[in-house]
Amino acid sequence: MSVPAIAHYTLPDSPYDMWVRDELRDYLRLPHDGTRVEVVGGEIIVSPGPTVDHNGIVADILEGLILAKAGHPDFPWRAVQTTDLNLVEIGDGYIPDLIVLEADILAQARSTKAKHLFSHQLDMVVEVTSKSNAPVDREPAFGRRAATKWTGYAQCVIPYYLLVDRDPKGPGITLFAEPDRRSGRYQVLDSWEFGGSVRLPEPFGFSFSTAEWEPWGE
Repeated sequence: MSVPAIAHYTLPDSPYDMWVRDELRDYLRLPHDGTRVEVVGGEIIVSPGPTVDHNGIVADILEGLILAKAGHPDFPWRAVQTTDLNLVEIGDGYIPDLIVLEADILAQARSTKAKHLFSHQLDMVVEVTSKSNAPVDREPAFGRRAATKWTGYAQCVIPYYLLVDRDPKGPGITLFAEPDRRSGRYQVLDSWEFGGSVRLPEPFGFSFSTAEWEPWGE
């Protein structure tokens, strides 16, 4: 399950600094089995590796981007999965399900063998919720934790955030835009239900199918 592990460990340095140096996982003795460790709002969040149905959703979005690229040689967008995102502005470290960025920026990062990407390099992040840690991906609920990945992405002014929420109580897809650095908030740009085709608006302009998408199981 998702664990705010900071409550149970005395660390030799801040969680963020240890995350950046790639020391946090080993210090917490976490297995190298797909388990993710992130720092959200200064707290350590440990999550199990994604399930096949979760990864299938990410693959469907990525396939839509790849098909658009194949049909248009000048298509500017590329995507990478499960890449460390160093939000130095707020001292957090995330591992988004998918990162969308311009082709030349990705090429430069690859040429330097970059360990992390940074917020100024990104145009969109994608998160797919899981039962274990969905609140971490969403806008904070009233009376709940003040910082989530939703607020962190907005504070770092990442232009677009695509959230695929698989909660059976209200599954759906929401594209957030117009991040506000000071408040850490986004505006809803568009939303869709599972089951049809989604076409992301410009500047992205690519489509993907959600025909096989389902809420997580109980």
